[in-house]
Amino acid sequence: MSHIHIPDGVLPLWLWAAGWILALALLFLAARASSGPDARRKVPLIGVIAALMLVAMSWEIVPIAYHVNLSVIGGILLGPPLSVIAAFIVVVVLAMLGHGGVTVAGLNAIVLGVEMVLGWALFRGAVGVLGRRHAALSTGLATVVTLALTTTMVVGLVWVAGATGGASGGETGMLEPTSLQLPNPFSKGTQEPHSPADEHGHEHDVSSLSAARFAAVAYTLGPIGWLLEALIGAAVIGYVARVRPAMVFEGALAEKDPHIPSHESAGC
Repeated sequence: MSHIHIPDGVLPLWLWAAGWILALALLFLAARASSGPDARRKVPLIGVIAALMLVAMSWEIVPIAYHVNLSVIGGILLGPPLSVIAAFIVVVVLAMLGHGGVTVAGLNAIVLGVEMVLGWALFRGAVGVLGRRHAALSTGLATVVTLALTTTMVVGLVWVAGATGGASGGETGMLEPTSLQLPNPFSKGTQEPHSPADEHGHEHDVSSLSAARFAAVAYTLGPIGWLLEALIGAAVIGYVARVRPAMVFEGALAEKDPHIPSHESAGC
């Protein structure tokens, strides 16, 4: 659950501006932490992981309205500093393609970056308990826990946006079938023409209803996607752990890869 699918003009200015400031600060720190010559050798790996994540996020599993992120896989293979860089690249490209607003890209970069780094940390912890032979199981467990936590993070951001009123006149892309309008569910204190009302004629807080509806959908359909992504991650990392264990257990910024005999050294 690594994206807030909200267009520009909906979230309050302070929220998305703070997201951009924090995302750029984290990007700066990540770039400083991975500025050595060894990190520059990993630029192609960043590009490959980011490209795979972009492709995965472009395909939606229609019955459950979920797209695979590959974020935990990317976090395990890249490690924390490079994960932050890859997350920023992915969300900016997606924003340029209309996959969420440009203003919300900062928050999306934070959520996706947290997802990748948290997945890496939980994977390392699981491997420490279960052992390297169970890399696939560790990946599956880390994926489910990570996605559950970051989904809660996104739900919290949506709730905060609604509680603080959002932006007046914004649109969320949810068409009102009776009026063919795009009302703003985050507008607080405004009288929407089709806001739900109780028996006394008092209108409910539209933002609270929208946040609750979003949470209900996220926690109902989300676990199906988490399990699917856990299976994919377990298969991918399990395979990479067998053929290139250094990429999984030592990280992308490992000082050196294990020696792989070449044709010359093998006498060929």
